[in-house]
Amino acid sequence: MVQSQIHQAESGSRDEEEEEKNMAAWLLGIKIIKIQPYNLPPLGSHDVKVRIKALGICGSDVHHFKNMRCANFIVKKPMVIGHECAGIIEEVGSEVKSLAVGDRVALEPGISCGRCNLCKLGRYNLCPEMKFFGSPPTNGSLANKVVHPANLCFKLPDNVSMEEGAMCEPLSVGIHACRRANVRPATNVLIMGAGPIGLVTLLAARAFGAARVVIVDVDDVRLSIAKNLGVDEIVQVSTDVLNVGDEMVKIQTAMGSGIDVSFDCVGFNKTMSTALNATRSGGKVCLIGLAKSEMTIPLTPAATREVDVIGIFRYRNTWPLCIEFLRTGKIDVKPLITHRFGFSQEEVEEAFETSAGGGKAIKVMFNL
Repeated sequence: MVQSQIHQAESGSRDEEEEEKNMAAWLLGIKIIKIQPYNLPPLGSHDVKVRIKALGICGSDVHHFKNMRCANFIVKKPMVIGHECAGIIEEVGSEVKSLAVGDRVALEPGISCGRCNLCKLGRYNLCPEMKFFGSPPTNGSLANKVVHPANLCFKLPDNVSMEEGAMCEPLSVGIHACRRANVRPATNVLIMGAGPIGLVTLLAARAFGAARVVIVDVDDVRLSIAKNLGVDEIVQVSTDVLNVGDEMVKIQTAMGSGIDVSFDCVGFNKTMSTALNATRSGGKVCLIGLAKSEMTIPLTPAATREVDVIGIFRYRNTWPLCIEFLRTGKIDVKPLITHRFGFSQEEVEEAFETSAGGGKAIKVMFNL
């Protein structure tokens, strides 16, 4: 009887250990993702341990999934994927005063060095030593638990859900772009591309007070979503670069006045050419999408009209503003979440295939 009880106790202890084993979604090869154990680094004095509750699939995750690379970031060894996330604090480091166990937080995924000139200038998103969740070689956050610096975890108000907290990451791209382009009341904004980033840029531009927003895409389904989100006009275009001239006229007619700022959320020759041609003299074109590492575009004619070309890379100092926009209802990201999955092997595979398939899938979200 005693031996039986001992055996049961040992079995129960092993079960608890198995239950507590941290699991993560590892990218092992092209379109090969497996849920496997993930040993976390030790908790530093300024770190927190977070149980992930919501995580969205980003376009860069899809690129890694389909190609084992995104632009110049190449996956060379197994890597935990994912970076758009929110969760609950489970443990805090000895020096952490700003957060407590049980706090609901959104995580900013990039850890900069804090020492280089760019970091010292406040442009930490450009840090050459950046360690970014799910960007090789740094492991991501599609896992039961992660360890992360406390200063990159932002407490969520009671009326902001975990899913909305995870959406702070893509929304940050739109917020940072609008800051870089100085969008304000009376700004007329053109957005090339009605995918997830184009749509969050639309929401951000509205929150910054843009007077009028026109969005352009080849896909009528995504344009209808943009229409439901309150864009002023939609313009459906083709993929043929020979149509740029005619389509530029359609876009300018839809705006009804000069285009002050254009956001290219795609990054093809055609989208950038259209943006450069359509933007008024003295306006700005902001390149957000990075579909191509090299483009052939009519830069000289744009330069003679003093059209400023600016770029963005990720974001910086955006989470507090994102959370405030969500708390006050000035931005509603919930309509962008089109698909939801749990955290099983089958669901992870289906979620990535769904996101990679495009179509009606805007934001695919995991609930862990």
